[in-house]
Amino acid sequence: MSKKDLTEQKCTACRVGAPRVTDAEIQELKPQIPDWELADEDSIPRLQRQYQFTNFAEALAFTNRVGELAEEEGHHPAILTEWGRVTVSWWTHKIRGLHRNDFIAAAKTDALWTAPQQ
Repeated sequence: MSKKDLTEQKCTACRVGAPRVTDAEIQELKPQIPDWELADEDSIPRLQRQYQFTNFAEALAFTNRVGELAEEEGHHPAILTEWGRVTVSWWTHKIRGLHRNDFIAAAKTDALWTAPQQ
C-alpha cells in the first residue's frame, strides 16, 4: 500500500462485501490520525472525534465544511453539532465496519479543522 499522506488520497466506491481494514492496517493508519478514537457503537467499529469551538456558529460552520467534504468524497459520517462542539463519526455503512476510506475521511476532517476558514 502507498505511504502517501491520507489527505492526498481519495475515497473509493465501497460495495457490500468489501474488505474491512485489518488489525495490521489499523496499526499503520491510526498514527496518521492520532486524535481519533476507535469506538464501537451498535457492534459497529468506527472512528470518532470531538472538536471544540467557542460558540454554536463556529460549530455549525465546521459541520457544513465536513458536509461539503462528505459530498466531495461520496462518503458520509454521522455528525452531532452542539453548542461549542462537533462530534464526527466515520465508518462504512455497507460493510458495517472500518474501511480505508474512513481513515482518509478522518484525516481530511482534521485538515479542515486546521485550515484557515475562508
